Amino acid sequence: MYQELSTRKPITLTTLAKMKRNREKFTVLTAYDASFAALFEAAGVEVILVGDSLGMVVQGQSTTVPVTMNDMIYHTRLVARGCQTALLMADMPFASYATVEQGVRNAARLMQEGGAQIVKLEGGSALAETVRQLSRNGIPVCAHLGLLPQSVHKLGGYKVQGREEAAAQQIIDEALVLQEAGADVALVECIPAELTARLTEALDIPLIGIGAGPNCDAQVLVCYDMLNITRGRRPKFSKNFLAGCDSLQAAVEAYVRAVKSGEFPGPEHCIA
Repeated sequence: MYQELSTRKPITLTTLAKMKRNREKFTVLTAYDASFAALFEAAGVEVILVGDSLGMVVQGQSTTVPVTMNDMIYHTRLVARGCQTALLMADMPFASYATVEQGVRNAARLMQEGGAQIVKLEGGSALAETVRQLSRNGIPVCAHLGLLPQSVHKLGGYKVQGREEAAAQQIIDEALVLQEAGADVALVECIPAELTARLTEALDIPLIGIGAGPNCDAQVLVCYDMLNITRGRRPKFSKNFLAGCDSLQAAVEAYVRAVKSGEFPGPEHCIA
């Protein structure tokens, strides 16, 4: 179904922008090592995210907060070895961009030492200057809005964001500020599907969703969730794609097909 890796062109930010313009959905999955990265790429995943979710699914932590820069660089370097054509995105971990200078320095490390091609930061318009300076230094940025896992203690838990109109408009406004500052991609987590639709239309840059309904340009899942190997209860917005498949690659190919066709996420995967 998919092109051989040797004939595929590398996925770039230009590729993603073109896919948004053409209303062609793309797929994102987390990976934490070379083997899974290679498998996901072979199955047709366009963007591989080295998420700080590794703190929970790999390290056994209760939140992403304990994950360090060295952890992220190590796992990004592993994933980079398994990537040939997929775009490699990596999370900036908790408190690694508390100041503009610190953010530029640590983002540069993720690219130089880890091999990341784009970095992801959690937060709203307060990060505008950081995003602006990263962009000026040639560092692509994904802005993460909505539920911010690194702020789970401040938020009082993993709660849906943007339910009220004022909160919804604030998310839209902050996304536009970060786009103007130079963000290349945006990601929203755990917001109502109708807000996602508004945000997708408001933004010129591609919008990735997780737990945010179908009305965005791309979907991302934690690979451990969609392969049903997460300890404990799987999030409502995820799906066990391994069910009915005879291999891991078949499961990932099923995920890619479901996202591109609009089958996933369905109403049962919407959190609000």
